Amino acid sequence: MANHPLNLALRFVLELAAWASFGYWGWTQHEGILRWLLAIGMPLIVIVNWISFRVPDHPGDAPVAVPGIVRLGIEALTFGCAILLLIFSGRQEWALVFGVAVLIHYALSYDYVRDLLHA
Repeated sequence: MANHPLNLALRFVLELAAWASFGYWGWTQHEGILRWLLAIGMPLIVIVNWISFRVPDHPGDAPVAVPGIVRLGIEALTFGCAILLLIFSGRQEWALVFGVAVLIHYALSYDYVRDLLHA
């Protein structure tokens, strides 16, 4: 089920939303040049982290090969931090919707999670 086109589309939207939440937090919490640096820099750091660590034998190149449990941890940390940053930004409703969508995605991606836990 993890490779179903609708689930992959949901995952892509969740990734974009997570990255955007890091930038949104930076934008809402600071003023001046720091606002711009965090709004642009935070998502870039998260994106680089997201694309740098891959599990061997999974689709895509593996610039840094890590065990599946580490990759799952990176994903959980990214999505979890995105939820917290939305809360800290005063967007509790967005955080709730995002969190529920993440849970639905991983419930639908049980085979992906199983593969990561055994990789």
